[in-house]
Amino acid sequence: MAETPVSFMVGTYIVLAVFFIVDLFILGRRPHVPSTRECVQHIAFFVAMALIFGGLIWWVAGSKPAIEFYSGWLTEYSLSIDNLFVFVIIMSNFAVPKKLQKFVLSVGITIALVLRGLFILVGAALVQRFTWVFFIFGAFLIYTAVKVARGEDDDEEFHENALIRMLRKVSHITNEYDGERLRVTKDGVKYWTPMLFVFLTIGTTDVMFAFDSIPAIFGLTKDPFIVFTSNVFALLGLQQLYFLLGALLDKLVYLPVGLSVVLGFIGVKLILEALHGNTLPFINHGQPLTMVPEVPTWMSLAAIVLAIGLSALFSVLKMRSLEKRRP
Repeated sequence: MAETPVSFMVGTYIVLAVFFIVDLFILGRRPHVPSTRECVQHIAFFVAMALIFGGLIWWVAGSKPAIEFYSGWLTEYSLSIDNLFVFVIIMSNFAVPKKLQKFVLSVGITIALVLRGLFILVGAALVQRFTWVFFIFGAFLIYTAVKVARGEDDDEEFHENALIRMLRKVSHITNEYDGERLRVTKDGVKYWTPMLFVFLTIGTTDVMFAFDSIPAIFGLTKDPFIVFTSNVFALLGLQQLYFLLGALLDKLVYLPVGLSVVLGFIGVKLILEALHGNTLPFINHGQPLTMVPEVPTWMSLAAIVLAIGLSALFSVLKMRSLEKRRP
C-alpha cells in the first residue's frame, strides 16, 4: 500500500476549502428556501465528489485507505442525517424564519467543522501515543449504540442549556429577528436577538455530535487525513439535505436502529483492536492477544452499507404501508 502523496493532500485541502466556502459562504449567504430541485442537484454533486475522491485515493494510495474513506464518509453522513433531527427541533423552538434557516445552518456547520477539526487533532495525538484509548472509545460507542437502540437518545423536546438560561436573566433580549443581526438598538437600549441563542444552541449541540462522530471514525481509520476528509464531505451539502428531508425525518423510523448497529459494530471493532495490540498485565501474562481476530476494512464497509441501507429500506416500506392504510 502506497502512502498518500503530500501533493495530493495539499490539493485536496485546497479543493475542499473552495467547496466549503462556496457551499456555506456564497450559496449559504443567500437567505432563501431552496427548491427541491436545487437541493437534489446540490446533494448529488457532493455525493458524486465524495465517490470520485474515494476513487482518487484508491488510485494514488491503494484500496485500504479508499475503503476506509468510504466507510468513514458513510458513517459520518449517517450520523449527520441523525443530527438533522436536533436541528429541526432547534429551528422550531426558536421559531427561525424559513428564509433565515439556510444561513443559520451554514454557521452551525462551520462551527461543527472547527470543533471536529480540534477533536481530530486531539484524537490523533491520543491514538498515536496511547493505543489503550481504543478501549475507552469502544466502550463509549457501545454505550451510545445501546442508548440509540433504546430510544434514549431521541430529542422529542428541546431544553435550553444553562448558558442560555443565564443569558436570558442578565441580558436584554428581543423576541423578534432582525435578519441575520445578533444585536439591535431600540429606544437607545441594545438588545440581543434570538439569533444569538440559536447559534449558541447549535454550537453546543455540535460539541455533543463530535463526541459521537470522532470515536466512530477513529474506529475505522487512524489516518488523520482520511478522518478529516470524511467529516468534511459528510458536512458538505448538509443545508440542502436539511430542507430536502425536513418533512421526512420523522418517517425515517428505523434510522436510529441502523445507526446503533453501526456504532455498536465499530465499538466492538475498536475493543478487538485494542486487545490485539495492547499489553494487559492481567491477561495473557502481559502479552498482546495476537489470537484476537481483527476486523478487515472491507467488512467494516459492508456492515455499514448493510445496516444503513436496510434501515432506510425498511423505513420506506413502513412509510408506504402506513400511507396505504390511510382512508
